[in-house]
Amino acid sequence: MKRIGILSDTHSCWDERFARHFADCDEVWHAGDIGCIDVIRRLEEVVPVVRAVKGNIDSGVVARAFREAEVFKVEDLTVLMTHIGGYPGRYNPGIMRMILDAGAGLFVCGHSHILKVMFDRELNTLHINPGAAGHHGWHKERTLIKLTVDGADMRDLEVIELGKFKV
Repeated sequence: MKRIGILSDTHSCWDERFARHFADCDEVWHAGDIGCIDVIRRLEEVVPVVRAVKGNIDSGVVARAFREAEVFKVEDLTVLMTHIGGYPGRYNPGIMRMILDAGAGLFVCGHSHILKVMFDRELNTLHINPGAAGHHGWHKERTLIKLTVDGADMRDLEVIELGKFKV
């Protein structure tokens, strides 16, 4: 059993509450638009495993350190993570094929800055977009997600609200 923290779209923002909320996690996944590599380094001080993909604003060190998509297993669950992916019924081109090819039971993406958790009955896949954790963008609320992976099952999903976005 593993406790997972998920965030996206930090855009170089570090919030000490990330460490507090993810302290009980085994892994943290960052779904792109990291901004500064220091965000990843600070997450690595909090949890044993940090997985990340690069987003459309990532360049330099971040772009060289991470790929556009990752497929990995946690427990018995196959995960596909990318930054720009869409959601059930409105996937970006090629994403549906990637989910099918990977046999992913969980698809994680970011980019929209809109928190979404939806089950895709057609693909038998849970879709998670954790919203945006940073201060840059059009979102009204900064959010994180935590969940437990036990075998191939996912449970105890928790949405963490960090407060209103202020310009």
